[in-house]
Amino acid sequence: MFDTHAHLADGRFNKDRAQVIERALKVKVEEILCVCCNAKELDVFWQALSSYPFIWLAAGIHPHDASKYKEMKKMLVPALKTKRFCALGEIGLDYHYMNSPPEIQKEVFKAQLKFARERDLPVIVHTREAGEDVWRILKDEAMGQVVIHCFSGEKKELERYLELGFYVSFAGMITFPSAFSLRNLVSLVPLNKLLLETDCPYLAPQAVRGKRNEPAFVKHTLEEMARIRHISAEELARVTTQNARMLFRIS
Repeated sequence: MFDTHAHLADGRFNKDRAQVIERALKVKVEEILCVCCNAKELDVFWQALSSYPFIWLAAGIHPHDASKYKEMKKMLVPALKTKRFCALGEIGLDYHYMNSPPEIQKEVFKAQLKFARERDLPVIVHTREAGEDVWRILKDEAMGQVVIHCFSGEKKELERYLELGFYVSFAGMITFPSAFSLRNLVSLVPLNKLLLETDCPYLAPQAVRGKRNEPAFVKHTLEEMARIRHISAEELARVTTQNARMLFRIS
């Protein structure tokens, strides 16, 4: 399995990060993409995670911090210089909390897409209550590989992303009892565009609901996704891992 979106540098893992990684390995999580959204998390990656050859790095300015883009952009420069860096993200738009004004979010989203375009980097996109604007910007600005992370939108939104050739990743939400509509969408994604993630420490699957999420729990999402698609968990793990390696150019 490949957990394509884990915030392992988050402070909630400070006390047992090594044990978290051990538990992931025990359930056959082969690779993890650690997503860092600020300079502090990047420091944690270098100090505590970079020694693991199966943990990769993504970094970007989250829409919550769009107002701080100018001072935060410099954090990306050293990250780009390492072979462990394989994607820009998570970036995008979030109109739920509005920690940054929408116009600033859109400006920064476009700037980071340009940054990725110029460097031929895959992009990890965050979208919440901003589907129309995200789609319009990606349609006009995204030129390379894109993954819509932790998809939770509607059918029309999903179809638009698939028409653009994007990858789509699902997290533990597909295991929630109330997520009927979301589960129905899992089968619409072509198998070669499908990814797994935890988005840990958030969104623990139903079987471990209430606990801090971690990469080992991606197995619950895998099992539910396999059930929905009428495919073995082993085959789905193989295919989604292959998809992730292709997207992030990991040999």
